[in-house]
Amino acid sequence: MRAIVHDRYGTAEVLRLAEVDPPEPTGRELLVRVRAAALDAGVWYLTTGRPPVARLAFGLRRPKARVAGQELAGTVEAVGPGARRFAVGDEVFGTGAGTFAELALAPENKLAARPPDLAPEAAATLGVSGTTALQAVRDIGGVRAGQRVLVTGAGGGVGTFVVGLAVARGAAVTGVAGPGKAELVTRLGAERVLDYTREPITAAGLHDVVVDVAGNRPLRDLRRALTPRGTLVLLGAGVTTSGLLGGAERQLRGLLWSPFLRQRLRGFVGITQPDDLQTLATMVVEGRLAPAVEAVRPLAEVPDAVHELGLGHSRGKTVVVP
Repeated sequence: MRAIVHDRYGTAEVLRLAEVDPPEPTGRELLVRVRAAALDAGVWYLTTGRPPVARLAFGLRRPKARVAGQELAGTVEAVGPGARRFAVGDEVFGTGAGTFAELALAPENKLAARPPDLAPEAAATLGVSGTTALQAVRDIGGVRAGQRVLVTGAGGGVGTFVVGLAVARGAAVTGVAGPGKAELVTRLGAERVLDYTREPITAAGLHDVVVDVAGNRPLRDLRRALTPRGTLVLLGAGVTTSGLLGGAERQLRGLLWSPFLRQRLRGFVGITQPDDLQTLATMVVEGRLAPAVEAVRPLAEVPDAVHELGLGHSRGKTVVVP
């Protein structure tokens, strides 16, 4: 099968299109014929081996997994001996391993059935970016109607979902994004968009919830945009963040500071759950949420797409069609 592989860490030039043997499902895994895959920040971390602490999981000297990619939508091609939830021929979406390929493995507990009215290109964006945003808005931020919500990194993969989900819950949203992304963020329902190259995040006043997707601002700056009893949701670090922990130390500081503040500082890592996948799929089918698919590219163009992701130039979600 065709797949995008890499045998060493580095920037996008280490990625190449190659012919490899298809994987075989074991345990409760499924073999999925990929109809669409999508880029997320994890692709950059796995490709570059950054932050350094991530190599404890990815492989110290070289990547354990040669094929990158997590988000996917496709058709079940084969099932492992312990799999029970799906059968050959079922249409599924969620997360797997090595999805930048014609065939990929996926644990059955990280998948949901794809509704007929949900296009594969849209479904492929929900596994990581969609579920992370849903948990940030609903569970960690507790966003509700009438609140004011600020979203940094609002023009990226997770950020566009955060904007759309906060708007769907009745919040008034201010997005912080780079030049050229204001139209996209406004289209998703934001009432105001701040260009971070020209305006401070405090330019729109105080907000009940600040969801920090960009991951590159000091906590003190984010807190200045928050009401005295507001909630700051720290989703992690941006792809350009350096250091041993790649910016995750901000989450640790937030955890330590929060008990001594009236403001709530919450950090978390999203986990793909089938129920959340179904919730997102229903919202998309009903027109209450629109995945920001800004580019659909063939498998051979994954290195170019990853390069753009690393520069922070990606708009919304980039989908790959094998």
